[in-house]
Amino acid sequence: MKIKSITDHHANAGWRTVSFLKITTDEGLIGWSEFSEARATPGLTVVIRELSAHCLGVDPCNTTAVHELLRTITRLTPGGLSSQACAAIENACLDIRGKAQSLPVHALLGGAMRLELPLYWSHCGTARVRHGKFLPKEFAQPLTNLDDVVALGQQVRSMGYKALKTNVILFENTGPRVHSPALFPTHTHWPDRLADAAMLDAVSQHIGALRQGAGHDMAIMIDLNFNFRPASLRALCHTLEPLGMEWVEMDLQDPTELACIRQSTSVPIASLETIYGMSGFRPYLEARSVDYAIVDVQWNGMVNAAKMSMLADSYDVNIAAHNYHGHLSTLMGAHLCAWLPNFKAMEYVVDEVPWMQDFLTHPLEIKDGIMTVPTRPGWGTDINEEALKAHAVT
Repeated sequence: MKIKSITDHHANAGWRTVSFLKITTDEGLIGWSEFSEARATPGLTVVIRELSAHCLGVDPCNTTAVHELLRTITRLTPGGLSSQACAAIENACLDIRGKAQSLPVHALLGGAMRLELPLYWSHCGTARVRHGKFLPKEFAQPLTNLDDVVALGQQVRSMGYKALKTNVILFENTGPRVHSPALFPTHTHWPDRLADAAMLDAVSQHIGALRQGAGHDMAIMIDLNFNFRPASLRALCHTLEPLGMEWVEMDLQDPTELACIRQSTSVPIASLETIYGMSGFRPYLEARSVDYAIVDVQWNGMVNAAKMSMLADSYDVNIAAHNYHGHLSTLMGAHLCAWLPNFKAMEYVVDEVPWMQDFLTHPLEIKDGIMTVPTRPGWGTDINEEALKAHAVT
């Protein structure tokens, strides 16, 4: 079997574009993967197209050879766009291999430890503040004050979820906003990324309102991303300690500094979603920087994601799958989580445009916050190309 063609496909998902890679073989088998040319990754499609030219005529079922070929080509530019482009190609090849062998991807990895995954409701409230006009009515209730946050926590609980993660949402005189100065340079406190007393109080009240609505047994996390420097991160962790956090998530590019923050607080620390490959993971694990390591299958590719997860397992660190993408990416992460012996959590964005599920020929199976991992070959679904056309990017 040989790769005959590789094409990229894109669709409108409200406030963003979802992108898919389609690999067609000379025997008619088709493999799919998802990638994301977001604001933070401009040019990714071009990189994928350039790398794809090297893969024509290659056996897609020999995923080891495909991985090493792409690794060799991009050796001088590891991480970032190169990693995500390689991942898109490798993941689509893995889908083909599963279909060729009539096996789900988790079976290709060695078998499933679990086929039911507890999900946590990610970016809880974030899309409602930023993109409420795109959401269906049941997820578009505006967040204007802390009473609305209490109601949101109640909704999470009523839908059967046992865990949620939010971002820093501030309720100001001009209205609510998601505080993200490290990613949006128009924000207040850009580029100093400091947390003053008012910020500490606002974060504490926000989490307290979620706790009031969701209940004392809800696992609550907050993602601080790159939005604060170490001194402010320590202050935020200290502020959140009495609120029973499941974890505080943050991104730092210094493993020693991240380890110092972890040692300074009783709150568990989750991180590493932006770190690529085993060579990137190793210094953080050696420094004992995290309680939970976050891995993204879409960004690293399943081959790397599995290796990184096993490296973390050797340090007795549990893995959480990162997934702020579309539903195919959710499935890709789910196959990793099904296989993991050191599983911690699976991320899922509930607040989505109502047609997101139309892009899959077999929609996600989720009930009461539990996802059933498919046992159909490959990822367990194909992409509905008619739905892509119906929601074409304009």
